[in-house]
Amino acid sequence: MRCVHWRRVPLDLVREAQEKSAVEHVDRTVQCQLSVHDDGDHFGLLSDSGTYGTALWLRWHGRSEAELVVLPDCPASAPGPDGEGCCLFADHAKQHTWEDTPEEVPCTS
Repeated sequence: MRCVHWRRVPLDLVREAQEKSAVEHVDRTVQCQLSVHDDGDHFGLLSDSGTYGTALWLRWHGRSEAELVVLPDCPASAPGPDGEGCCLFADHAKQHTWEDTPEEVPCTS
């Protein structure tokens, strides 16, 4: 299950993110993409950074000021030949994104 913490992106960081990532639109509010947690830093995805294998994230801790960070993509993928890649950053805490999604239950038995 994903963390329930959200953060408004300050306007100055929106502008900086647009310059760094060469995208026109940056969300003004982001949800932490990590698994449920109460302590430690929260990370909301803003965009691909434009450099292969990295992304631009908003990092914050509690009510402290937020900052932009460029982090390398997590290299892990789910087991199997068609394993889904993790959508987080390298060395993130806890689960990979494919581990957070509930297993699909067939409609018929």
